[in-house]
Amino acid sequence: MSTGKETRLLGLVDELAEAAKRLGLEVRREKLLREVGYRARGGACRLRQKDLIIIDREQPAAEQIEVLAEAMRGRNLEELYLSPAARRIVQATPE
Repeated sequence: MSTGKETRLLGLVDELAEAAKRLGLEVRREKLLREVGYRARGGACRLRQKDLIIIDREQPAAEQIEVLAEAMRGRNLEELYLSPAARRIVQATPE
């Protein structure tokens, strides 16, 4: 992947993580352990009355974006500023 594209994707990861925080979600970037035959992905969960999004910090930026977008879908984003690119990603229908 070109450096410019990767930089833009990392910028989207940061923007979506910040937007998630403004929605009241705690975003954690963790190193998720892997074993043979098991693929940890990350995602949204609730722990001790806190809504969390856990992101595998070793995932490619594009996969981190999808984890964040998936966790934010269905939430009220009307009052939240997102760049047009970020809003398109969050509002896109998952495959």
